[in-house]
Amino acid sequence: MIGDELRIFCGGATPELAASVARHLGRELSQGWVSSFPDGESRVQIDESVRGADCYIVQSTCSPVNHNLMELLVFCDALRRASAWRINAVIPYFGYARQDKKVQAREPITGKLVANLLETAGVDRVISVDLHAGQIQGFFDVPVDHLTALGILGSHLEQQDLANSVVVSPDVGRATEARRLANHLGLPIAILYKRRNSPTDTSVTHVIGEVAGMRPIIADDMISTAGTISRAVEALLELGALPDIRVVATHPVFTPPALERLAHPAISEVFVTDTIPYRGDEPKIKVLSVAELLASAIQNVHDNSSVSSLFPS
Repeated sequence: MIGDELRIFCGGATPELAASVARHLGRELSQGWVSSFPDGESRVQIDESVRGADCYIVQSTCSPVNHNLMELLVFCDALRRASAWRINAVIPYFGYARQDKKVQAREPITGKLVANLLETAGVDRVISVDLHAGQIQGFFDVPVDHLTALGILGSHLEQQDLANSVVVSPDVGRATEARRLANHLGLPIAILYKRRNSPTDTSVTHVIGEVAGMRPIIADDMISTAGTISRAVEALLELGALPDIRVVATHPVFTPPALERLAHPAISEVFVTDTIPYRGDEPKIKVLSVAELLASAIQNVHDNSSVSSLFPS
């Protein structure tokens, strides 16, 4: 019947994650290849029939962002023209999400632009993990399954010594997610209030909650330059927090000088996921996989089962 066949395709950005997702589903990756023409144009070739199939493309729009986004769009167009029944874009890390509104005059809203591009290319559904801004779901006119890695990160932290720990939100915007993690771990929460001086520079001005004598767990959705993390660490230390700080984040964007900042002696461990490939060897950075979470979401979507059952309470 139409839609009974489930196919998993792999983009060029996250091949290891796509292969792991397929293994969790007990399947092989479908035969689709991505390459480039000599001038850099993206090229996609699908080497098997997808007519009437339920197709899933695993592709983060991480660095090089524009290339990986274009590759995803070309992949969707290829599947649409090959008569796939449904095209599902599995985007573990959704790039351009930070530009979700106009902060100043004459600025674009590129999160909405990317949503428009994906729908024009033929996407019928989007599956993503920890969007930088939840309202991006509303930018789409197709279903969006917004997963979270909080359960994965929280379950890992539960196996550690959490005595005298406090979950810290690095800004007000992440307070809800930090509270969910704190509830999961049974810990108190503190919130830092930051003032944004420029698109890449912020400063901490207030702290809500007790951190003196505590071991902070800073929780964020992504680490880009680690500027927010660095300033949070300094603010917490000035307020008497112990120099045993753990950092958890879903997306290891890690643009310079992120790794240098994360080497701060007060940061004992950094936990991230594989929504973006990290191939460094910094011993304090531990990578947890979202492959099983994505596989479960794909299977539930394919079976027309509940996806919300995968969300932590």
